[in-house]
Amino acid sequence: MASGWFSVPTEYQTRQWREAHPELKGNIRDYASVNELISLANMENINAVLIDEGVPQRERLIRLNQIAIHQMRVLENDENRNLLK
Repeated sequence: MASGWFSVPTEYQTRQWREAHPELKGNIRDYASVNELISLANMENINAVLIDEGVPQRERLIRLNQIAIHQMRVLENDENRNLLK
């Protein structure tokens, strides 16, 4: 997946991605980086919590996008990365 993809993909975004990459087969996640997959898994879990809390869809989308952008910035920042050995 190309850099700059930060939020949970909607049906529209998935369709756009497929149209932009017709030569690629499979699921959009098959082409995501490890960091994008980590962020996506986190967004799915946070979304479930927000749904349980009764947060309206529009507000969830805004909050999830903000969190995803923040997470990707943290994950992509090599200076903050401390690898466990």
